[in-house]
Amino acid sequence: MTSELAPATPSEPAAVPTFEFEPHNCFACGTLNEHGLRLELHLGERRSWTELTLDERFEGWVGIAHGGIVATILDEVMAWSLVAEDNWGVTARMSIDYRRPIPVGTPVRAEGWIVRARKRIVETAAHIVNPDGVALATATGTYVAADATRKRELQARYGYRVAAARQKDASGTPDGVDRRSAGNGR
Repeated sequence: MTSELAPATPSEPAAVPTFEFEPHNCFACGTLNEHGLRLELHLGERRSWTELTLDERFEGWVGIAHGGIVATILDEVMAWSLVAEDNWGVTARMSIDYRRPIPVGTPVRAEGWIVRARKRIVETAAHIVNPDGVALATATGTYVAADATRKRELQARYGYRVAAARQKDASGTPDGVDRRSAGNGR
């Protein structure tokens, strides 16, 4: 059984599918939003992740990331864990535990995974960890999956397509993954 506080351990496959989508304006993952996070998301079995370094424009109190930005990152990786299962959905409920402040300028990894799926209701969990693996924030979420018609519309609108498969390195991260910083103007 998958814990709500630990990511699902991907089984077997030595390759992780990569995906592509058309440029769009989403604050979290869109490349057209000059003020957004521009997260580079990766998909695995029932999970998604991103690695980033938040810059000062996402600061709340001096030196730490704003809680709303932290919530956005957690929501995004949980939502994209649905896409990893060829599903699309919207957030119905989300709960966050802010465990430690997230310093701006520090690399972090955010991971989201599916805990349980029932018809169109998908329960997820996520965390943001520092380079030592210490949990800085954790979350749980409930998503309502799009029906088949809406899913096709979204896939067409965003030009979503599986691109290729990359081999995993020893850490479980696909080889050749660019680890870009959010807010660096890429």
